[in-house]
Amino acid sequence: MLRNLYQGPLENIPWTTFLDQLKLCLASRYATFILRPPSQHVEGLTINTDGASAAVTDSYNQSFYNLDPFVGLPNRTVITLAEFVTDSDWLNSEFYRNFLEPVDVFHILGADINTSDGAQCRIRISRGKQDPAFTQDDKDLLTLFLPHLEQAVQLHMHLNRVESERNLYAGAVDQLAVGTIILDQDGKLLQKNRLAEHLLEEKDGIKVVNDTLQVGTARDSQAFRQLVKQALLSQKSNHPSVVEAMRVQRPSGRADLGIIVRSIPPTTWNEGKLCPSVAIFISDPEQESSAPQEIVKALFDLTPAEAQLAMLLANGLTLDEASDALGISRNTARAHLRSTFSKTGVTRQTMLVRLILRSVATLG
Repeated sequence: MLRNLYQGPLENIPWTTFLDQLKLCLASRYATFILRPPSQHVEGLTINTDGASAAVTDSYNQSFYNLDPFVGLPNRTVITLAEFVTDSDWLNSEFYRNFLEPVDVFHILGADINTSDGAQCRIRISRGKQDPAFTQDDKDLLTLFLPHLEQAVQLHMHLNRVESERNLYAGAVDQLAVGTIILDQDGKLLQKNRLAEHLLEEKDGIKVVNDTLQVGTARDSQAFRQLVKQALLSQKSNHPSVVEAMRVQRPSGRADLGIIVRSIPPTTWNEGKLCPSVAIFISDPEQESSAPQEIVKALFDLTPAEAQLAMLLANGLTLDEASDALGISRNTARAHLRSTFSKTGVTRQTMLVRLILRSVATLG
């Protein structure tokens, strides 16, 4: 059970295996772990064992949490509902009559865990009215698990923070229209972002064969493999990060791909296989900027028409092509451009394009 408790943060729905085992061990109807209590402003995050109704959980999160008397327990202390509320008050409470009696929950064993970094968790074990009340042995058993559950929650929170940061940075790279591929310590493909996946599916200058990247011609692939080998050697020997670059022609005749190969510095205690070792960054000149017009408009105080024109120019159109695309005259386009120059403080079209592409607009 301890092994499954610490494995919990890695499950698709955390701690379901442990909770199911705990339910059986304590001969209960339900084992519930509230990772985040509901409130007026925040929806609760609850993990239930098999058999618990999603509708019941939703009902608790939306309204009944306000009526729950079995909250605010002493931190890290296992107590029974009978020690907290009298049977008479419990039987006459609206919470019991309208929420728990219909699902035959009467006896509850529980504990609250408030961690040093702000988590407020609750574990609740439930039995029916005809079932025996929880004993001191039941309390002692749950008490044994509490410090381990608190530690597992802290691991879960740390992993979540790391994952949130990773997703944020990965999303930023996606917005910048840069393909990213991560290789493991054997040079095999480990991860890729959406643009890289799209480029690999096209097989136009870069593809995957047996989890190994191949680029351009046979000669290109040989040069690429050498760059990856150098990056891997640098990574394994803890040398400063190696950065190499090459261009790859595409069979279709479209613009060449630009490829950067760099080693990923290992962490101090990095070990085992499937460790990120080499990063491949791919630029496709034909990818258009994905900066939202509303963001460009807000950043530079442009009108909608000026923002539309600026985005078309940033994506490589000439002023004549942009005016045709917008269905406006060249004189009108020139007027929009002069106004945009005035607002952004630039004096040339190339400077405007550089300003937009290097601004935070591309992260919007």
